[in-house]
Order: sequence, then C-alpha cells, then structure tokens
Amino acid sequence: MVWIPALVEIGLGIAAFTPFLVHRLSVGRWRKKGMEYPTNPTNLPALTVLLPVWNEGLIIEKKLNNLAQQNLRFSLLVIDSASTDDTVKLLNTWIQKNPDAFDAVHVMEMNERMGKTEAVRQALQYLEQEEFDGCICMTDADAMLPQDTLVRLKGWFANPTVGAVGARAMRHQSLASERSHRSMFELLREGESARDSTPFLEGSCMMWRSTAFNSKQLNTRSNADDAQIATGVRLNGFRSLHDSTAYFEDRAPSTPEGQRRQKIRRGQGLQRLLMHHRTSWFDRRLGTFASILRREAHFHLFAPLLLFGAGTAAVLRWGIVSIAGMPNGSLAALHGSLALVELGCLTAWLLDRQGIRIPLLGSIGSVFSGMEHLLAAHWHSLRGRSLHMWEQHSDTRQALAETRD
Repeated sequence: MVWIPALVEIGLGIAAFTPFLVHRLSVGRWRKKGMEYPTNPTNLPALTVLLPVWNEGLIIEKKLNNLAQQNLRFSLLVIDSASTDDTVKLLNTWIQKNPDAFDAVHVMEMNERMGKTEAVRQALQYLEQEEFDGCICMTDADAMLPQDTLVRLKGWFANPTVGAVGARAMRHQSLASERSHRSMFELLREGESARDSTPFLEGSCMMWRSTAFNSKQLNTRSNADDAQIATGVRLNGFRSLHDSTAYFEDRAPSTPEGQRRQKIRRGQGLQRLLMHHRTSWFDRRLGTFASILRREAHFHLFAPLLLFGAGTAAVLRWGIVSIAGMPNGSLAALHGSLALVELGCLTAWLLDRQGIRIPLLGSIGSVFSGMEHLLAAHWHSLRGRSLHMWEQHSDTRQALAETRD
C-alpha cells in the first residue's frame, strides 16, 4: 500500500513545481534581451501624483517633503480614507506653508473607510471627470523616493507602447526570507517585462498613462490594486514594465508574523485578480502575455493546492508505515528517498519561517513559505473573509518617523 501514496506524492509534487522550473528558464532567456530605455525623451505628458492615505499622521509631512524634493514638477492628488488621526490637518498645514511645492494640490476626503482600492477608484474617477490626459503616479505614504525616480519613470512614456511602469523596492529591516522572496519576484518581473509585460507591479511607486486604464476596471472588493492596474493596462493594449533602475525605499514589518500577514493579504489579492481574468489565460490575441498569466495562475492558484495534496499523501504514507511497519526492497528505497526529500523541504521551510538564511536551502524555503501564504489566502477566501481592508503595520511607520530626512 505504501507505493500508492508515494506515487501520488511524487506526481503532485512534479505537477506543482515543473511550471516553476519552466518559467524560471524562460525568464532567464528573456532577461538577456533587456529593455531599451528611450533616449532623450521629450514632449512627455503632464504628471499627477496620487497619494492614498489613512492615519498617516506620523509620516505624512515626511512624505510630502520627499515628494517636494523630486526633480520634476507635477500636481498632487491626495485621497484620505476617513482618517481618525491628524493626517488631514497636518497635510493642510504643510500645504499652506509650502504653496509652491507642487503645480496644484487637490485633497479628497472620504466619509468612511472602504479600503485602498476603493480610494484609488474614486481618485481615478475624479481625474477622469476632470478629463486629465497625462500620467498618474501612485505612491504610498511610507515609500521614500530618490530625487530622480519620477523623472526616470516618466521617461518611459516617450515610447507610445508603454502604458505602465513600476519601480523596485529597496526594503529596509527585512528578514533574510523577505529579501529572498523579493529578489525572486523581481527577477520574474524583469524577464516578463523584457519579453512582453508583467502583470504585477509595486503600488508603492508605479506610473501609468491615464488613457491606458479606466477606474471601472478596478475590483474594489479586492486589494492588489497595483496588479489590477498593471494587468488592465496590458489587456488594454499597452505594455506594463518593471524598471529595476528606478526604486523606492520603505520598511518591511519587523516581525516574521507581520511579514507573513502582509504576504497572505497580497496573495489573496493576486489570486482574485488571476481568477477574474481567467478567460485571458488562453487568449491567443495576447501572445506571450497569455502564457505569463497562465503560469502566474498556476503559481498562485493551483500549485499551493497541489503541494497540499502532496503533503497529505506524505502523511498518509507515514501513517501506513507506522501501522504496517517499514516496507522491504524497492519500496523501502522509495520510502527512504522521499523521507530525505521531505526532511530537506521541511527544514528549508522552517528556517525560512524564522528568517534564517542558509545557502541552497534559502530559495527552497522561500518557495515553500510562499506556498504556505497562498494556501492561507485560499483558506481565507473559502471562509468568505476578504482581506482588502487591513490594519497598518504601525512598527514600520514608527521606524520611518524616527529616521532623519
């Protein structure tokens, strides 16, 4: 009886991880092509920076100072999700003291908190009503931008095929597991961008053409608004690119539990996005992007379930062995080989969970931790629990407020 769960475990494991290997090899080839940045970009569209805030009193002035130091003139649109602290008061006071910091400033105040995606939708709807025809840069309050970041991102739009561009994250105080996770996903985004487009960008600093995305395309009952915009831009006929040269700085939650909660929330948003666009997985009109969406759907939706099935088969196999005793001959070799693989995977996962980085095991641990987070996101969705509204990571705000400008 041991061979049945053993073969099931092997089969499900192969089904879960083979597409990872295929996509990693593809991305490696695509990255070699690179992306050509426009030379001497001119006649670029106007820019509006969109700043969604909620209870950012600790850092709102620091963020405004950071935006005012950009080597680029732009208008500022702030939307406040019914803050209960002094965010709006501090914001208005700063604007009064710095009237020439931006070309124009408009502050929108929501009557109730409805989640970031709804806030972004309302802000975009306002710009559409104002018939704004330019670029929109969305940035988070806790993301600090080097002075040339917006200039770099805006330069991409000299290329008429580019609809959205995102910067990379330089994340301080992150654990080793967070850094491994981040580097892996940035590598994928670089390759996908070089080949066609990436469906996922960093909402802490991303820019897109106002004509490339419509506010009605946002699913306000989900988070991952940045990925919704990036994917929507590509489905609307433009390219969505990750620029590894442009970056922003922020802080990761200081505890493994805080980072885990952040990834589960993000995972649910990406799962909902991919399911929403499931008809595009095999749309031949999208070319390579359909393949990218299909593979990302496997990673985020199916691989966690396949891995869970493989783990269940492993538990069943060990249960049979504990009752019937160790098998003999070839079955003993098969059982022992699987036991060694399971021990290695379990060790890598536990080390990653504790933020401990060990060569060779680090990448394996990142993958298994990612599967854990995505499986947890599935569980929340199964229970009918939406994570599109969440409490801030107060430790990151406090740490940023204490740093010098």
